[in-house]
Amino acid sequence: MQLTHSRAVLVMVAVTLMWSTAGVVTRQLESAQSFEITFWRSFFTLISLLVILPLFQGRVVFARIRHGGRSLWISGLCWSVMFTAFMVALTLTTVANVLVTMAVGPFITALLARALIGHRIALRTWVAILVAGAGIAWMYGQQFSLGGGGQLAGTLVALLVPIAGALNWTVVQRSQAQGDQVDLVPAVLLGALISSALTLPLSLPFTATAHDIGLLAMLGLGQLAIPCTLSVVCARVLKAPEVSLLALLEVIFGILLAWAGANEVPAPSVLGGGALVIAALAINELVGWRQRDGKR
Repeated sequence: MQLTHSRAVLVMVAVTLMWSTAGVVTRQLESAQSFEITFWRSFFTLISLLVILPLFQGRVVFARIRHGGRSLWISGLCWSVMFTAFMVALTLTTVANVLVTMAVGPFITALLARALIGHRIALRTWVAILVAGAGIAWMYGQQFSLGGGGQLAGTLVALLVPIAGALNWTVVQRSQAQGDQVDLVPAVLLGALISSALTLPLSLPFTATAHDIGLLAMLGLGQLAIPCTLSVVCARVLKAPEVSLLALLEVIFGILLAWAGANEVPAPSVLGGGALVIAALAINELVGWRQRDGKR
């Protein structure tokens, strides 16, 4: 699939809209709980990718998985943590808490890349990390002071998503530097497989209704399998800062959808802390983008 730059931007906006549906759809479930929600979404993601990937890459994709090596499996394990922690967090706290916490991913990635592979962190990024950290601390502090133990636990679980994402990116970057190209789309399939296998015994006995399974099947296909595949296609056309900035739309879309579709009004501390996180990330990426363009 070949995209022009403008079409890639539009597709990426659609991708973030699809990603953002998880929260509002989860709030429509009738009886499915915690790990069972994760299992069904991961299972249907796996089934969807088993159909989609051969269409995009041919049957050679399965050979790539068999011979992908340690880096591919580590990436798949990271994806499985992201899939599982995200859905479990949604059952413990608000959609806004989860999405804002996930938005710190680029900063955690910068710190982890610095520690593990020696990437230099620009001064502007250090400042952005401090500002985003203040936003998250504001959220955590308000939840703790109000005695919201469940809310705080959900936010801490959500923090596993950007941590796993940062480790995933760092492993991929290190492998590529060593000449080992990791294909991220098969890694998503592995992540869905691992997540399904790990959460299946924790999901029994099943309580999901047919209505629930239908919604979770829709998430597996439309919220993960299709947008994850399309995002990889967009990443071949768009620059990294463009992808990072467009990905912020998931936070905005997700909060608005949960607000409109599930009457889940975000707390003032979440709006305030989230505004700091998003502003820090947006300004950091825009300044970096302009600096790189100015050197050309």
